Amino acid sequence: MRLEAPVPGEILQAIRAPFLETPAETLDAPILQPLGLLLDLVGETLRERLFIVQGDGPEACLRADFTLPALRAHIASGRPAGRYLYDGHAFRVAPRGSQRAEEFLQIGLEAFEKGDPALADARMAALAWRASIAGGRVDLRLLLGDVGLFGDFIAALEVAPPLAARLRRAFSTPRRLRAELEAAVSGVDGRESGGRLAALLSGLSEEAATGVLEEIWAMAGIEPVGGRSAAEIVHRLAERSALAAAPRLSVEQAEMIRRFLAISGDPAEALAEVAALVGGASSGLAAACKAWERRLDALVDGGAPRDRIEFSTAFGRALGYYDGVLFEVRSDALGDDDPVAAGGRYDSLPARLGASLSTGAVGCMVRPGLAWAGALQ
Repeated sequence: MRLEAPVPGEILQAIRAPFLETPAETLDAPILQPLGLLLDLVGETLRERLFIVQGDGPEACLRADFTLPALRAHIASGRPAGRYLYDGHAFRVAPRGSQRAEEFLQIGLEAFEKGDPALADARMAALAWRASIAGGRVDLRLLLGDVGLFGDFIAALEVAPPLAARLRRAFSTPRRLRAELEAAVSGVDGRESGGRLAALLSGLSEEAATGVLEEIWAMAGIEPVGGRSAAEIVHRLAERSALAAAPRLSVEQAEMIRRFLAISGDPAEALAEVAALVGGASSGLAAACKAWERRLDALVDGGAPRDRIEFSTAFGRALGYYDGVLFEVRSDALGDDDPVAAGGRYDSLPARLGASLSTGAVGCMVRPGLAWAGALQ
């Protein structure tokens, strides 16, 4: 496992300082995390980036980040609101041929609070910016995006609800989204229906299908993979079949989405372009753009220079639990694949863990080993 080079103490102290100024409870997250739960939330594609630990119990993995551990700790506390500060090592397998560190320090904050989400987003992004620039790099820029804005845009296009749900899920995976757009133009639908098993079970209720799957397992001597139950697998197959049956995009809708995804640059100008695409007819889209005005003003007030801020409508993240604003602090020297800091909003994630929170959920983290200007990357 490749370790990250140590950061000088005075630099590390400067990077920590903005976080320590924010009142929060210190989080001591276990290094071992449940593998099955993580894969259910972010997808099997992340498996190859995880250090998997096998033992007598359910499969586990080394802590890949702190967002999910912080949320689980907050749910377990039973408190209506909370902030959690973390400062520890995360572990991810580097891509083949890469010399990236596989064990690295992360400092971050996760917040579960009531209030104006736009202002909370801005405060979190500003915190990430202040911590990043404390490392001494002079080539930093703050990239902003919004998963929710994409959802508001396709709603303004009056895309059929099942297809709209599919597009929102595909947004963070450019290949999948590109396939949807190409299918609209070519008329050839390459989407998967979920396979033969899904087809066999599709005529049954989920309860009956679960029983059939459990019987197949018992006859074949198969053990569930990753801790997933038969009911969970059947539910996922049913979702895939339903989504595959959804109508395709029209050629006109596909072209509008392409134009939307091409918008980037100055945030105010980019958002004006988004609004102009649908002629201001969508109240949901108009409200989202209005929230962005408050967010940008608060972000600048929080210390992020306006001339270093960019907005991209196509900016997404492979971790599928983000459902709102996204941001990354990027260095020109390091490139787009190694952000110095990152964060975003994930309001829907608590419900996926079975929790009903009355607060929002937003967080950020910084990599001191990348923020430090003297790091060799």
